[in-house]
Amino acid sequence: MASLFQFLHFITIIPWLLICTSVTSIQTPKHYVVYMGSSVSNINGGDDQITETDHLQLLSSIIPREENERISLTHHYNHAFRGFSAMFTDKEASVLSVHDGVVSVFPDLLLQLHTTRSWDFLETQLGMQARGIHKALHSSSDVIIGVIDTGIWPESPSFKDDGIGKIPKRWKGACMEVHDFKKSNCNRHQPVTKLVKLNPVALQGILLAMELIPPQQQPVPESRTSYYGLAGGTARGGSTSTRIASYKACSEEGCSDYLTDPIAIGAFHAEQMGVMVVCSGGNSGPDPYTIVNSAPWKFTVAASNIDRAFQSTVTLGNGKIFQGSAINFSNLTNSKMYSLVSAKDVAAKFTPTSQASNCYPGSLDHKKASGKIVVCVDNDPTVLRRIKKLVVENAKAKGMILISEEEKGVPYDAGVFPFTEVANTEGYQILQYINSTKTPTATILPTVEIPRHKPAPVVAYFSSRGPAALTENILKPDIMAPGVAILAAMMPSTEPGSVPMGKKPSEFAIKSSTSMACPHVTGAAAFIRSVHKEWSSSMIKSALMTTAITYNNMWKPLTNSSNTFANSHDIGVGEIIPLRALNPGLVFETTMEEYLYFLCYYGHSGKNTRSMSSTNFNCPRNSIEDLISNINYPSVSIAKLDRHKRPKVIKRTVTNVGFPNATYTAKVHAPEGLVVKVFPKRLVFTETVKKVSYKIAFYGKKAHSGYNFGSLTWFDDRQSVHSVFAVNVK
Repeated sequence: MASLFQFLHFITIIPWLLICTSVTSIQTPKHYVVYMGSSVSNINGGDDQITETDHLQLLSSIIPREENERISLTHHYNHAFRGFSAMFTDKEASVLSVHDGVVSVFPDLLLQLHTTRSWDFLETQLGMQARGIHKALHSSSDVIIGVIDTGIWPESPSFKDDGIGKIPKRWKGACMEVHDFKKSNCNRHQPVTKLVKLNPVALQGILLAMELIPPQQQPVPESRTSYYGLAGGTARGGSTSTRIASYKACSEEGCSDYLTDPIAIGAFHAEQMGVMVVCSGGNSGPDPYTIVNSAPWKFTVAASNIDRAFQSTVTLGNGKIFQGSAINFSNLTNSKMYSLVSAKDVAAKFTPTSQASNCYPGSLDHKKASGKIVVCVDNDPTVLRRIKKLVVENAKAKGMILISEEEKGVPYDAGVFPFTEVANTEGYQILQYINSTKTPTATILPTVEIPRHKPAPVVAYFSSRGPAALTENILKPDIMAPGVAILAAMMPSTEPGSVPMGKKPSEFAIKSSTSMACPHVTGAAAFIRSVHKEWSSSMIKSALMTTAITYNNMWKPLTNSSNTFANSHDIGVGEIIPLRALNPGLVFETTMEEYLYFLCYYGHSGKNTRSMSSTNFNCPRNSIEDLISNINYPSVSIAKLDRHKRPKVIKRTVTNVGFPNATYTAKVHAPEGLVVKVFPKRLVFTETVKKVSYKIAFYGKKAHSGYNFGSLTWFDDRQSVHSVFAVNVK
């Protein structure tokens, strides 16, 4: 079990989920997964043959005799959980779902797929460079990180195993040569793999295990890495000597989902075995209720920018200059100007003005647009930047200026096509210029990198926001990390127009998403694990959360892309600072029992929780959703505080992992009108007293309606332990 605690697992899917083809007929067999609870309760002791036989017998009980040829398993599971996958009809699935021993039956659905400077930036935010700490940990860190996604490019220099020790004995994988992954790709960074045998109806997942290069001690051979000169520096990660187990289980078409939330079920069993699960929060922002992966046993990550910007300048014929944001490697210069037009002025015949302005597919007249720089607007979210750019490029235009207030902070990679993005204010001036002269002209310069950009971090426009639709009594996202314009090792692109003239395809790319933020948190968690091997996953999670910061590099409160103050539904507790988490002082430890209480409070039956936990756990009689707020989580969320009723009282317990004799004092920051009282106001720890509980009472009589955000900080003369709360007053 101890070795399992050193396996960290991140991404938004689970390896046993399969992809299937959708069908329309209700009686047409399709791919289902049958979930039967924790494997620990397997009465057969985990015997593969008996388990498979039992599953076949169960399947035969629901399939008509005349269709015996359908009695076949796609796969059976008996490691982290018990169950199987097979082909059967919706009606058969319904019958099976109420069978004794079955927790749930669900169709296999598609879930869309959700560096250099970023680690330096996180260290700089703390006001120090701590390479000495990393160096000291080089020999002691041997943490395994699981990556479940579209796979990795094993030939990248980032995965060389120079200076890495032997493969840990606890590693249970095997290297498998399949498709474009060769056994020679396996090394001490890539101990490796197993191909899960699946029927043709299911995606064949490939487990590719490999180690990440020790980021500080063993950088890639050419220490100056970049994306065609941009984002240059030494590519490194966040945890020294960390090994990676990569499982290829997704395609561009998407990744499998499960139950109403299959990821939550798999993550629950991972947590049960000491496996920490870190998930991206989704890229559907900035609207509320868009956060995903919101179960309390998952570490949910939002995305932010770092102090590096990519600038592509627009120069107008009247001499005015605007600083746009984009990545382009065009060959345009200030020495030559090109005709500048609004997209609506080069609209195809019979095309509505609004569609042409937004550069809808088929909306531009190629003859009118050819050779010109076209200005498009971005007030229709149904047409992505990539589509607009392709529309303009296919119209043989010379370049494109996109007016977008929100997305300008997330640089789009246009390859060699002259492209830039400006805010509404600058866009309005450009359109005014077009309308003020008969022959408007402009040019778009290639991208340059702007270091020490301010403000940073800023919440990414695309980062999904809370509260969680599943339950608002758990605050999500948990934390924020760099996810905008991150340099990452990638398979070299051969896509036309992506490689600058005279250059070889790059082994790196600049990407933006919460999936770019997620590995930063995973690396930080691995880093903490390497130092505090005895800590549980929830303790590591708490340490990273309570030491996060809520200010930017201008020492002002964090903001979102529209330059308004960010709240906890945007950033969780704040931006991750890994080095501070090494010594958090106090931690909130959330036990598996509390996660079971969460399931009870949410509405699951005692039978289901017993199956999931392989224990005799019984749900309390008074299980209601409001009680979810009381599980021992590092943050507090209250879905409903009735201003006309008694105050809501929340209990928390903290464990001292710092100096044994310490006294912490409470400091509350609450919005006007919301009264927050903490008792006791002081927490006293000694050699023998390691855990202390406290209560927080929320009074909403005079508070404004809707969510009220604030914080509670416990501090002594050495440490400060920061927690946040979100209270919805009705």
